[in-house]
Amino acid sequence: MRHRKAGRRLGRTTSHREAMLRNMVTSLLDEERIVTTVAKAKEARRIADQMITLGKRGDLHARRQAMAYIRSKEVVAKLFDQLGTLYADRNGGYTRIIRTGNRLGDAAPMVILELVEYKDEAKVAVS
Repeated sequence: MRHRKAGRRLGRTTSHREAMLRNMVTSLLDEERIVTTVAKAKEARRIADQMITLGKRGDLHARRQAMAYIRSKEVVAKLFDQLGTLYADRNGGYTRIIRTGNRLGDAAPMVILELVEYKDEAKVAVS
């Protein structure tokens, strides 16, 4: 029985799953928008929201906790300098999942996982 076991296994070993989620969260915070499957997006969203909450706190301990997970100094600096101040007055809900349909190869349901305050440069230039 799986009682009280949170999180999805995603068909991977523990080390592979942790490394994949670290990379996805790092890419999301760096690019502010990624394309992935539904299950992976829901797991990455949990961790990304935790990282942004650390960025909002802004103290040294929070920075060290973020560095222990993200491991990219540039992304952690962006998290604490830009994203932490951007979401300072928002109480959670920092990411959005937009369903885009199924992938052609294996019909896996695909989504766009993006930060709520994401501004597309092409969309901004047109309007």
